[in-house]
Amino acid sequence: MPSDKSELHDICVVGLGYIGLPTALVLASQGLEVHGVDNNATVVDQLSSGSATIREPGIPELLTQTLENESFTVSQAPRPSSVFIIAVPTPLGTSKEADLSYVFNAVDAIIPNLGGQELIVLESTCPPGTASQVAAYMESARSDITLEPDLSNSIYIAHCPERVIPGNTLQELRNNSRIIGGINNQSSLRARDLYSKFCVGDLIMTDSTTAELTKLAENSFRDLNIAFANELSDIAQSLGINVWEVIQLANRHPRVQILNPGPGVGGHCIAIDPWFIHQSAPEQSPMIKLARELNDARPQKLVNRIVESVSPIANPRICALGLSFKANVDDLRESPAIKVVEELAKALPKSEIYVVEPNISTLPASLSVHENIDLVAGPGDWSMFEAVIVLTDHDAFKEFDTPTQSHGRVFDTRGMWNR
Repeated sequence: MPSDKSELHDICVVGLGYIGLPTALVLASQGLEVHGVDNNATVVDQLSSGSATIREPGIPELLTQTLENESFTVSQAPRPSSVFIIAVPTPLGTSKEADLSYVFNAVDAIIPNLGGQELIVLESTCPPGTASQVAAYMESARSDITLEPDLSNSIYIAHCPERVIPGNTLQELRNNSRIIGGINNQSSLRARDLYSKFCVGDLIMTDSTTAELTKLAENSFRDLNIAFANELSDIAQSLGINVWEVIQLANRHPRVQILNPGPGVGGHCIAIDPWFIHQSAPEQSPMIKLARELNDARPQKLVNRIVESVSPIANPRICALGLSFKANVDDLRESPAIKVVEELAKALPKSEIYVVEPNISTLPASLSVHENIDLVAGPGDWSMFEAVIVLTDHDAFKEFDTPTQSHGRVFDTRGMWNR
């Protein structure tokens, strides 16, 4: 238990990834004393030396500023603080259920630092009811603290999910509205006070379980819409028409907004979150499950088309444009592009696959083990390839000459050349 309240940090952020690090730095830039925690020693060393560990506009400058004014410190262990923010991963387990081990490992690390009156905020995306589970777990682990509010040994717990898009994280952290879900009203009020220090968007209070489901519903809505767009793409292909024109025309209706099809769904949210809803209510979520299965199957479906197309060629040369899950970022998490390239390398072991991805310097481990995959700076002459695949529509790719119609095997999954 902390013995000297004067030694408390204002905030301790556990998990310094794509959400935790920007959140910690934004808070530190507001004059608060923030301690960042990550169990990866390399991450801690890099950040301590002033080297940003994620590629995101504004992060390097903010890191330098907060280290210089000593408002941000980093280590592998939490320190006594008035507020603890948990921003660790919640990946899928093998059975498509949330792996909450990172969350509860973070909770275990925080528990010894509690002395009463702390606010614990869970930002990690979780199945409904997780914040309540965390609360009960903390109370059972420390008989000297209570969830009953307004006592000297009270702790306060809330779920406040992030709603940012990679590539624009800092701006959206400050400007987007925020759902504030406490396990009780006092927890919501304390969390609202915290986010009001840097968030100019609306701060909307609710209970923790509603906040958890709201975040999952937002991303499941997009997943369902993408599944529809992907199915529409298959229909248009079978009819010999341009799906991008269909979507553009349909979206001129004032109440229609079809999203874009693609090679699948990636990122840390949309490809994961719908499964958390299905985990919580499997009998009530058949449509959510079906959309997830359709989108998960999308990369292999594309691979099958490409393999069939190049089957007459003994040693096909293939150019794959993009590996990140969305344009103009280096984020490879759950990227369908990686799955496509990996499965192509397996299905066509005698092929030569040249990958163009301007946002990384080395191939991810799952691709580097394949001898027929090379990371190159650019495609060069399209005529040297038997197939060209657009997997991510980076702005840099739009500067390339468009392959001619005579090329024949262009798989433009993002509509970069076909819109």
